[in-house]
Amino acid sequence: QGCAQKYVVKNYFYYYLFKFSAALGEEVFYITFLPFIYWNIDHSVSRRMIIIWSIVMYIGQVSKDILKWPRPLSPPVVKLERRTDAEYGMPSTHAMAATSISFSFLIATTNQYKYPFELGLVAAFVFSTLVCLSRLYTGMHTVLDVIGGALISAVLLVLLYPVWDTIDHLLLTSPFCPLLSIVVPLVLCYNYPKLDYYSPTRGDTTTILGAGAGATVGFWLNNQYAAPAYTSQSLQLGLSLLTSKIVVVVLARFFVGILVVLLMRRLMKSVVLSLLGYLYKFPVGDLEARRRLEVEVPYKFITYSSVGFSATVIVPLLHELLGLM
Repeated sequence: QGCAQKYVVKNYFYYYLFKFSAALGEEVFYITFLPFIYWNIDHSVSRRMIIIWSIVMYIGQVSKDILKWPRPLSPPVVKLERRTDAEYGMPSTHAMAATSISFSFLIATTNQYKYPFELGLVAAFVFSTLVCLSRLYTGMHTVLDVIGGALISAVLLVLLYPVWDTIDHLLLTSPFCPLLSIVVPLVLCYNYPKLDYYSPTRGDTTTILGAGAGATVGFWLNNQYAAPAYTSQSLQLGLSLLTSKIVVVVLARFFVGILVVLLMRRLMKSVVLSLLGYLYKFPVGDLEARRRLEVEVPYKFITYSSVGFSATVIVPLLHELLGLM
């Protein structure tokens, strides 16, 4: 099942379409799209999307290692990805992420922004469908994996929607929010289901929960001590009013923010890994040591909680300093 297969691309349109669609369910998308919403559209929308995404992804990742359903056999399936081959298949967390992000965005914005609901519904459906189909095309999931992931995500959205505003209010106002935002995810990461062999699911889950924890602490701090969350009023009035000046400001916010986030991730990876290497007596390049529970969890959690915190606190402060508010 793990042997590499050679393949010939006969339809480059489908190949690049679905390779790109698959990337919409990976870190490169999360680390750009979710902060973009926070910096340029609406803090409340971004908060809800990040919380839903964290919950949905944790449940999906844990479900994989509890159910232990294998990925499609190769051969006959040709797998176009190798990194996630060590993970189990059911449910598809790509499908879960795409469904939760696209439809939570639709739900959160439909009553705040002036755009045709039907257009938003079609966009959410197309986005999630492309990501789901990409998992079939790349040979990483069965049809049942994808359908299961999308359905689980849809059920969680339905269950969480009635308490959506309550959760958001508590995260912004409760004095216990910063402590719980750190302790609860850490407990979940350290008590992740154990497997007989190493799988990247625990590390990926820690990354997601860490980013969510850092962002949540940032939300709380902003609400307690900073000015009210800024939104882009021009975007709220309609896309037809987008001027070149607004576009420049939006792009400037995005590129400044992404630069800070990437630098923070690079810095914290280096610092935290070096400290853990010194503490547990292993060289930084020792991959096996980095996979140990006592190393992987703090390494991933501290690194990505710093990323989430910088995106919600440091970057907005820098935007204000540079006159990009």
